[in-house]
Amino acid sequence: MRLRPSALLRFYSLCGLLIQAAATKNKVKGSQGQFPLTQNVTVVEGGTANLTCRVDQNDNTSLQWSNPAQQTLYFDDKKALRDNRIELVRASWHELSISISDVSLSDEGQYTCSLFTMPVKTSKAFLTVLGVPEKPQISGFTSPVMEGERMQLTCKTSGSKPAADIRWFKNDKEIKDVKYLKEEDANRRTFTVSSTLDFRADRGDDGAVVRCRVDHESLNATPQIAMQVLEIHYTPSVKIISSSSWPEEGQSIVLTCESKGKPLPEPVLWTKDGGELPDPERMVVNGRDLRISFLNKTDNGTYRCEATNPIGQNSTEYVLIVHDPNALAGQTGPDHALIGGIVAVVVFVTLCSIILLGRYLARHKGTYLTNEAKGAEDAPDADTAIINAEGSQVNAEEKKEYFI
Repeated sequence: MRLRPSALLRFYSLCGLLIQAAATKNKVKGSQGQFPLTQNVTVVEGGTANLTCRVDQNDNTSLQWSNPAQQTLYFDDKKALRDNRIELVRASWHELSISISDVSLSDEGQYTCSLFTMPVKTSKAFLTVLGVPEKPQISGFTSPVMEGERMQLTCKTSGSKPAADIRWFKNDKEIKDVKYLKEEDANRRTFTVSSTLDFRADRGDDGAVVRCRVDHESLNATPQIAMQVLEIHYTPSVKIISSSSWPEEGQSIVLTCESKGKPLPEPVLWTKDGGELPDPERMVVNGRDLRISFLNKTDNGTYRCEATNPIGQNSTEYVLIVHDPNALAGQTGPDHALIGGIVAVVVFVTLCSIILLGRYLARHKGTYLTNEAKGAEDAPDADTAIINAEGSQVNAEEKKEYFI
């Protein structure tokens, strides 16, 4: 049987349609196991973001990246959006990777990777852009500050996203009791953060270094720091130090007036018993030192040191007692008076004991008859006397032995 050409053409067309339908069915069936995989990305403002979409099983199906506005960035290896910051990193049947350089806050959002199967499958990747906080500034300090005045130091930084954290330190010791304020910037994306440190000025704070530290995840564990050195003015504090703890006649002594204050008090004023120094030839002032030569009893008294600076004045006193070296030497030998007193007490106690013992024995005086006294005159020896005593006569003469 011979087929006509037209019938043969129709036969080939029908076979082609059947083969195409079978291929399409197999492609759809194979695409059911294909899924695009993406990951969220976090990048610092001004940095570079890398977006990667992967497909483990792909039978030549196209991949596409689009931005949060659903604009196509890349379709396979073909660039669709004119943006010089966006570049192709890698394009294959299993991966489509692109990079966005000089990222801005406006680039933040949800990016979509599409796999053009039937139906189309998508995967989302959220791009987070961190706003870098500006270098902090400390305000509110006016130098110098008087002791006792209240101080309010404010540390401020802008442009952080999310809001930065501010911490205060004084000489490397953290201060916890501070005020914290967070405000949204005009762009409605970043924040301005401020913190206020409130305290009363003390002389111990003079020269202290106050630090304001800004911590933020965009800084890669390297915080931004602002510093302020405190200058506190205060009244003097005064103390007198003696060169000798036991000044003696004929010796010399130096009294040093130690004064601290800011501004530094200079010079100091020395007085004795409320008046001027009575003997300038022996009492010489050299800076903060008062030197007294050839001490004698007339130097005894109260010496006063007074220090003054523009903030105020303060003073302290030292009582000088000059000792007699001869009297001290006489006291170095044995104390005969003390020894004599001890001996007298011992003798008195001994006499009292003897008297009490005598009175006690006198009250207990008695008469006692010994065996030897019975028939002792007739016995030639002691043994015989004892034997005779056992059977002695009633009228035998008694020998008395007295216990006194």
